[in-house]
Amino acid sequence: IDTSHGISLQNGAVPGERGKQDKSVKRGNWGNQIEFVLTSVGYAVGLGNVWRFPYLCYRNGGGAFMFPYFIMLVFCGIPLFFMELSFGQFASQGCLGVWRVSPMFKGVGYGMMVVSTYIGIYYNVVICIAFYYFFVSMTRVLPWTYCSNPWNTPDCVGVLDGNLSSRAALNLTQLLNTTQKRTSPSEEYWRRYVLNLSDDIGNLGEVRLPLLGCLGVSWVVVFLCLIKGVKSSGKVVYFTATFPYVVLTILFVRGITLEGAVTGIMYYLTPQWDKILNAKVWGDAASQIFYSLGCAWGGLITMASYNKFHNNCYRDSIIISITNCATSVYAGFVIFSILGFMANHLGVDVSKVADHGPGLAFVAYPEALTLLPISPLWSILFFFMLILLGLGTQFCLLETLVTAIVDEVGNEWIIRKKTFVTLGVAVAGFLLGVPLTTQAGIYWLLLMDNYAASFSLVVISCIMCVAIMYIYGHRNYFKDIEMMLGFPPPLFFQICWRFISPAIIFFILVFTVIQYRPISYNEYVYPTWAISIGFLMALSSVICIPIYAIYKVCRSEGDTLLERLKNATKASKDWGPALPEHRSGRYAPAFSPSTESHLEVQPLQPEKGQSEAAAASPVQGSNGSAHSQDSRL
Repeated sequence: IDTSHGISLQNGAVPGERGKQDKSVKRGNWGNQIEFVLTSVGYAVGLGNVWRFPYLCYRNGGGAFMFPYFIMLVFCGIPLFFMELSFGQFASQGCLGVWRVSPMFKGVGYGMMVVSTYIGIYYNVVICIAFYYFFVSMTRVLPWTYCSNPWNTPDCVGVLDGNLSSRAALNLTQLLNTTQKRTSPSEEYWRRYVLNLSDDIGNLGEVRLPLLGCLGVSWVVVFLCLIKGVKSSGKVVYFTATFPYVVLTILFVRGITLEGAVTGIMYYLTPQWDKILNAKVWGDAASQIFYSLGCAWGGLITMASYNKFHNNCYRDSIIISITNCATSVYAGFVIFSILGFMANHLGVDVSKVADHGPGLAFVAYPEALTLLPISPLWSILFFFMLILLGLGTQFCLLETLVTAIVDEVGNEWIIRKKTFVTLGVAVAGFLLGVPLTTQAGIYWLLLMDNYAASFSLVVISCIMCVAIMYIYGHRNYFKDIEMMLGFPPPLFFQICWRFISPAIIFFILVFTVIQYRPISYNEYVYPTWAISIGFLMALSSVICIPIYAIYKVCRSEGDTLLERLKNATKASKDWGPALPEHRSGRYAPAFSPSTESHLEVQPLQPEKGQSEAAAASPVQGSNGSAHSQDSRL
């Protein structure tokens, strides 16, 4: 690469004016680069890193799971992450506006919005339960310590109730019966008091008022942090994205100093190499990377759209992806050291106390915390960390929806009234979350978690890859990135984007379908009608893609179907960098009618037309063209 050319391009040709030109006054930008990186880390690092990854790791062969996990990170995670960041940053548009690149595929953007809506509704309910536990932990004795409460049953055996050694002296058969029947006080607190669980998903019962109050609190917090869009949330992430690491470290130090912690950690890390040949392990690794990084939610495109045009998003994508995975591994130590301690205390195998999902966060881990001196302190810290991890993701989900709406309407009035759009979306999210705080709420929450955001994300991501690489054209896209970053994407990424990542995504899809088991919660099996609702949720986001494509083809100009298809997939005239001063090269504004007609023919023979255009327009002219563009405006 000609370095001098790269430098001139990055500096926007006139070094002194670069800072002024890079900002988008109308939409706003991040205050600085750190805000973007922290927001994206907060977005990617979520509850799944704490409650899903450690369990997957222990179930899929301990340390051996790290091998497929990191291979999937390198070949699928980082490339997809880089693709979404560069896509959003180049066009400075939310998940709908970027599809000017190929208008027929705008349905992908609508699909992303639908997915973000579903996740945003139930994710905040999980945060509200964490808020609830956070508030009730502010006591001298944690309420789930003993079995002497009105909601406990005769089966309840607390880890602190009575003397364990005297029970161990009972003959073996009795002991086996008691361990099989044993329900912990924390489980009864969760099921019989916090959720007051009903017997069926259709039996909603009453709304649990304490949870409803906490749901209100969490929506208010999210709204206040986003009141000025990325200007305010960019300041909040300095705390919400960094403090969980402080808490994790405190819990880690507390955990590894406990008796039995090493047993738990060995359980988590000991490699079982025979499992590496099992397809399920690879499938779990791929889907965990995919969901954990938040690809295809629309959030990455949205966050990157507030970057300055020449920001190095290649570097950012690598930093953020690796931080996300390192956090998952680190969280595993925190979880398993304390689970090992509890298993040691109960005299059972670690597999008996290991759990994942809400069961880990609200049952197994809180119970282990009751064994520690000053247990309320550790409990407050743990739930505070869960709240912050959840909020980081929730900010981006809400901002994705608001940005998409504001960019789509796009007039001055709505940009001024963006705060009211945020308020409207937050109120709607709160109202839609109310059914999830009823007695059957957890059933609905898990239904949404399993269906609304599983198959559909994979399909959306696959179509996005194909649309950018094969419909818009990989050469065009690589040139766009070169124009933005000053260098084309490295060869490894070019190969991944075109062949490897779509293949892996397709593998995840096939794997998800083969592995499909109807959802259940503990012993409760979901009825058929509920599972049908789950599939309808999954379909509702994917169906946007063909519906919009058909609509767009029908509305396009052309006599034959082929002509209409060509026109519907062709990049629209306003595709390209958002600010006029960045529209150089083949995006340079045209003056004479002859050049205008030349530009319109161009996309039908993209390779040839572009090379001519690139040869014809020297880069340093970008500033001149910017000024003339201003005068035209």
